[in-house]
Amino acid sequence: MHTNIKYIVLDYNGTIAKDGVLKEELRSLLPLLAQKYTLHVITADTFGSVKNELKDFDLHVKVLQSENHTLEKEAYISGLDASECAAIGNGNNDMKMLQKAAIGICVMGDEGCSTKSLFASDIVCKSISEALELFIYPKRLRATLRV
Repeated sequence: MHTNIKYIVLDYNGTIAKDGVLKEELRSLLPLLAQKYTLHVITADTFGSVKNELKDFDLHVKVLQSENHTLEKEAYISGLDASECAAIGNGNNDMKMLQKAAIGICVMGDEGCSTKSLFASDIVCKSISEALELFIYPKRLRATLRV
């Protein structure tokens, strides 16, 4: 069981936001998680809204700059120390980030999820709320990852 998680790295669009707008249920979940974990949001910022949407939260925002977002997300996880990271995403460009992190969670939300990210993850959740609640109620996480 991964008890050394310090960082939760979140994809933005399709994972914690829909059409560039933060999902309402996360307004209460993110502050709870920030009490125990360092939160990071990593995004291409397709809608140009991430910094404004997340300005009231205690988290780090990384807007992707490279031509290869998949590799840039993987490198970001490595830079934090992958063994201390949980990563949550849904798109093709999240695949390597989910593989690299100690715990990779794929969310099958409003946009669905890519099969590449699905197969690269350790856990699949049907909503971002359920994925994040695994870290609020860690016995759920232990039960899912138990060998």
